Amino acid sequence: MSSNYPSLFRSEEMSLVQLYIPSEVAHDTISELAEMGNFQFKDLNPSLTSFQRPFTPRLRRLAESSRRLRLFRSQITGLSPTLGIPPLAAVPPFTTVGPRAQNAYDELEDKLKEHERRLTDMNKSWEELGKRKSELEEKRWVLRETAGFFNEAEHRHTEIRTSFDEGDNAPLLEHAAEYGNLPGETGLSGFDLEFVSGTIERSRMPTFERILWRVLRGNLYMNYSEIEEPFVDPTSGKETHKDVFIIFAHGEDLLAKIRKVAESMGGTLYNIDSSQDKRSDALREVSARLEDVDTVLYNMGQTRRVELSKIAEQLEAWSDAVRREEEIFKSLNLLSYDQTRKTLVAEGWCPSRDITAIQLGLRRAMDTAGTSVPAILSELRTHQTPPTFHRTNKFTEGFQTLIDSYGIATYQEVNPGLFAVITFPFLFAVMFGDIGHGILMFLTAAAMIFWEKQIAKNGVNENLETFFFGRYLIVLMGTFSIYTGFMYNDIFSKSLHIFNSAWEWPHNATGLVEAIPTGHRYAMGMDPGWHGADNALIFNNSYKMKLSIILGVIHMTFAISLQVPNHIHFKKYMNIYAEFIPQMLFFHSIFGYLVICIIYKWSIDWSQSSTSPPGLLNMLIYMFLSPGTIEPGTQLFAGQAFIQVVLLLIALVCVPWMLALKPYLLWKEHNRIKGQGYHGLTGQENGEGHSTTEHLDEEEEEVGMAVAESTDEDHPFEMSDIVVHQVIHTIEFCLGCISNTASYLRLWALSLAHAQLSEVLWQMTLDLALQYEGGVIAGGLFLFVMFAVWFAGTICILCVMEGLSAFLHALRLHWVEANGKHYMAGGYPFTPLSFATLGEEDEQ
Repeated sequence: MSSNYPSLFRSEEMSLVQLYIPSEVAHDTISELAEMGNFQFKDLNPSLTSFQRPFTPRLRRLAESSRRLRLFRSQITGLSPTLGIPPLAAVPPFTTVGPRAQNAYDELEDKLKEHERRLTDMNKSWEELGKRKSELEEKRWVLRETAGFFNEAEHRHTEIRTSFDEGDNAPLLEHAAEYGNLPGETGLSGFDLEFVSGTIERSRMPTFERILWRVLRGNLYMNYSEIEEPFVDPTSGKETHKDVFIIFAHGEDLLAKIRKVAESMGGTLYNIDSSQDKRSDALREVSARLEDVDTVLYNMGQTRRVELSKIAEQLEAWSDAVRREEEIFKSLNLLSYDQTRKTLVAEGWCPSRDITAIQLGLRRAMDTAGTSVPAILSELRTHQTPPTFHRTNKFTEGFQTLIDSYGIATYQEVNPGLFAVITFPFLFAVMFGDIGHGILMFLTAAAMIFWEKQIAKNGVNENLETFFFGRYLIVLMGTFSIYTGFMYNDIFSKSLHIFNSAWEWPHNATGLVEAIPTGHRYAMGMDPGWHGADNALIFNNSYKMKLSIILGVIHMTFAISLQVPNHIHFKKYMNIYAEFIPQMLFFHSIFGYLVICIIYKWSIDWSQSSTSPPGLLNMLIYMFLSPGTIEPGTQLFAGQAFIQVVLLLIALVCVPWMLALKPYLLWKEHNRIKGQGYHGLTGQENGEGHSTTEHLDEEEEEVGMAVAESTDEDHPFEMSDIVVHQVIHTIEFCLGCISNTASYLRLWALSLAHAQLSEVLWQMTLDLALQYEGGVIAGGLFLFVMFAVWFAGTICILCVMEGLSAFLHALRLHWVEANGKHYMAGGYPFTPLSFATLGEEDEQ
C-alpha cells in the first residue's frame, strides 16, 4: 500500500495498469489522460514500423497542418511593422474533444489549406512584382547614369573641338581622336563606336573589368558608377549593392564577347538608345511604370497584412489544438487492437495513489464523448522495474534536478535529493562564507521569487533562465552563506564586533606586539581580534582545514548510513552485516579517529601545557608506518599507542570482511537452494530460473492478460563474477575513503581563496580611496570611481565567478563523495503524456 502523502524520501509507488478503451471514446480518453499528466503509455506494437501503425495517415495530415502553421508564424513575424500574436489565454478555446471534435479538426484543416493557398498566391505575386520593381529600378539607374556619361562626354567633345579649331598643335589631334568618337558621330578615325550597358554586383566589378581587358586586349572604353541604394531581394530579403557600367567598343564580335562575359558573371544588360530624346522618353516611361508597380505592391501588402492579421488572431489556438491532436494520435499508435472485444488495449505506468483519479478521468472522458460505454482499468502484477517518479514542487524541483543530472534513482531507493535541500547550500556556503556576499545573493534570489509570476509570464533571457529556475536553491545558498559569514566573522573582508573580544591590543606599543587576553570568549564565530594579526592567515588555515575534514567525515558517514534503509526496503539484510558494518568500522577506525583527535586537540589549552601540540597528519601517517610507537613529545593522550593499534587491526580485519563474506554467503545460499532439488521448466535449477509451479502460474496469468511480461533476464549463478565484483567494490571503497576525505579539503581551499580575494579587492579599491588625502572634490570623485570598481568586482568576480566555482565544487562533493557511497542510480524517469509540456518542447 502506498502512503497517503507524497514524500521525497523514496520515489512514488508505481502500478502497471491496463485499459480497455472502446473505439468511440479512445480519442477523448487519451486527451483526458494527457490533461491529467500522470500516465505513461507503453508501446504494445514494438514490431511495427511507424509506417505500419494504424494512425500514421492521420499524423501525416496533422504534420502538414503543423507545417502550415509554422509557415504562417514565419510570415507574421517577418512583417514590418510587426504584427502581434495574441497569447493562448486571450484566444477563444478550440474544440478538441467531444462528438464534434473530429469535424472541427477537418474544418480547421480545410481552413488552413485555404489560407495557405491565398497566401501562396499573394506571395508569388508579391515576389514577381518585387523582381519587376527591381528590374525597373535598375533600368532607371542605368538610364540616369548613361545619360550623365553622355552629357559629360558631349561637353568634353565640344571643348576639344574648339581647341582643335583654334590651334595648330598636332598632339591635340590625338586627344580629339581619343575623346571625340561619340556614338552616332564619325570620329577622326573614320568609324563609329557602339556600347553595351547594364548592372553588375559591386563585388564582381574588379574581376569583370580585368576579364574584359584581357579578352578584348584593351580594345574598349569602359566607365562605371556605384548605385547608392541597395537592391533588396523580395524572396530572401538579402541586400545587394550594384554598379552601372557602360562599355564602348567597335565591331559586333567585340560586343558579343562583352555581352557573354557580363551575363556569365551575373550582370544584367539593358538596351539603351544613344539618342538623348529616346533616352528621356524611356526614363519617363520607366518612372511611370515604377509608380504603378509601387501602387500595386502597396495595395497587395495591405491585403496580405489583413489576411495575416486574421490568421494571427487564432494562430495560438490552432497551434495548440494541432499539437494536442498530434500527441493523442502518437499515443493511439502505441495501443493494440483486441479483435475479440473490438476495443483498443493500452498499458502503462501510473502512480498507485492516482489510480482513483484516473478512473474518474475515464468517466469524464465517457461523458465528454457522449457515450455510455466507459474505458475499463485493471491493475496488473508484473516483474518489470517501474519508472522512477518524485513529486516535486517549485521549491524542491531545483534540488531534485541536481541529483537527476547525476543519474535517475533506482525505483524506491532512498532519494538523496531530499537531503541535498540542506547539505548542498550548506557545503556551498562553507566555501562562499561572507555576510555581505550572502546578502547580495539572497536579495537577488528573493527578488526573483517575489516577482516570479511576472517573470514567468513575460519570459526571461536564455542566459538568465538557469538562475531563475534555481531561484529557491540560490536563496538557500545565500541564507547559509550569511550564517557561515557570521561563523567566519567576515563581511566584505571586514569583521564585526558584536560581542566582547577575547583579545585586546596594548596601546602605544612598538615592534612586535602580542595581544593580551581579556578573559572573555567571543560568543559566536571567529573572534574579530584575529583580523589584521600577522598570524591570522596561519590560524585560519589550520582552523578551516580541520573543519573541512570534520564536515567531510560527517557527510560521508551520513551517506554510508543511507545504505541501511535501502537494504531493509529491498530485503537485502545480508548487505547490512556484509558491507555496511565493515565499511563503517573501516572508515571510522581511521578518519573517525582523526576527527576525534582534532576535536580533542582543540579542547586543550596548549599555552598551559608542558608539551607542544602534535601534528595530526604525521600522527596518522606513523599510525600505519610504526604501529604502537609514539615519538616522545608527540603523544596526544594517554594510551594512544594501544588505541591506534586496535583501530588499525579493526581496519585490517574489515578488508577481508568486505571482500569474502558476501560472496561466501551467496555461494552458500545457492548451494542450499540447489540441494533442495528444485528444477525450472527448462531444466535449469531453481537458483537459475523460476520454479515449475511458478512458471506455469505465470503462463496461465499471461494468457488472461493479468501479468505483464518480465523484461528482466535471470542470469545463472557465477561465483567468479561475484568475486570479481566484490573485489572491485572493496578496493574502490578502501581507496575512496582516503581520496574522498582529501577531496573535502576543497572546502578549506575555496573558503580561504574567497576571503583573500575579497580582502585584496578591498585593499586595491576602497582602501586606497578612503586613505586619499587630496581635496574634497577630488577625493569624492576618486571615492566614487573606486566604489564603482569595487562593486563591479564584487558582483562579477566574487559573487558570480566565485559563486559558480563553489557551486561546481559542492556539486562534485554530492555526486562523487556522497552519492558514490549509497546511490545506485539505475532507474529510468517517469515520462507521462502531458499537454502541460507541449509549449516547453516547442521552445526547445
